[in-house]
Amino acid sequence: MANNKKSPTQVEDTGHVWDGIRELNNPCPRWWLNSLYLSGLIVIAYFVLYPSLPLVNDSTKGLLGWTQIGEYKEDLAKVEARRAPFEDKLSAMSVEEILADQEMLNYSIGSSKVLYGDNCAACHGTGGAPAEGAGYPNLTDDDWLYGGTVHDVALSIAKGRAGNMPAHEKLLKTEEVDQLVQFVIDSSNGVANEAGLALYNAKGCFACHGADAKGIKQMGSANLTDKIWRFSGEEDQIRKTILHGVNDATDPATRVAVMPQWSEKMAIILEARAYAIADGDDPSEIDWADELDGTEAERLTETEIKKLAVYVHQFGGGL
Repeated sequence: MANNKKSPTQVEDTGHVWDGIRELNNPCPRWWLNSLYLSGLIVIAYFVLYPSLPLVNDSTKGLLGWTQIGEYKEDLAKVEARRAPFEDKLSAMSVEEILADQEMLNYSIGSSKVLYGDNCAACHGTGGAPAEGAGYPNLTDDDWLYGGTVHDVALSIAKGRAGNMPAHEKLLKTEEVDQLVQFVIDSSNGVANEAGLALYNAKGCFACHGADAKGIKQMGSANLTDKIWRFSGEEDQIRKTILHGVNDATDPATRVAVMPQWSEKMAIILEARAYAIADGDDPSEIDWADELDGTEAERLTETEIKKLAVYVHQFGGGL
């Protein structure tokens, strides 16, 4: 309070009275005035030291030359310097070698959370399990259309996937569609359906889904004998898939299921190495000048795809 020992009757007033209450003219507390003056000095110091006043095309720089982007870059440089030894080591390792090295495995998983969130979570969900009925693959189960090894996962990320199933609306009679729908339902439940199997083979469905209806990895075709559904296991939804297919450009009602390519360059590298190993050749002797022309698109780097492949593999569904 103000340093005033006078009684209220001795203090000068403002002449204002409300409901019988007289407004006194006491001075402001000294600590309050000092704080006000100090805050003014702080504002002046801030204007001098930091960027403050906007100009036509820029702003005042301040004596310290500080900027938010500058501070961000300094902090980022510290993080990158800390990560550099791991990143350098990771770049020289295969995805299989990363899985076998616990330190690098931990680093890959820890440094992939933001990477996955920025590039994958929108479709596959934050934990690898998308919303039910969204039509995106669940990364936490054991249903891998193109293979579930860490190498297969890396190739799927790098190359992208766009499976195809032709629309059968103009190829099948209504009763045939009904019979095939029932065959798919029975197959998923482990129930034999000899008539449906005969029609399945007669219409050439085995060419994509295999003689045992368990799908063909090289084609990315669905396994019809499990209870894992990319779109839905409801009867009407199975019928829709059979009638309109998947990624069939001739049918406007077709299901669209496309995973974008994240690195054309790495897809070529992974496939070339796999072919070399399959042929009994040494992958280290591949002439990359013949394989790559330098124009391959890369939305993610090779190291980023390795880390993502390991991260996805650890969701629990990898082989």
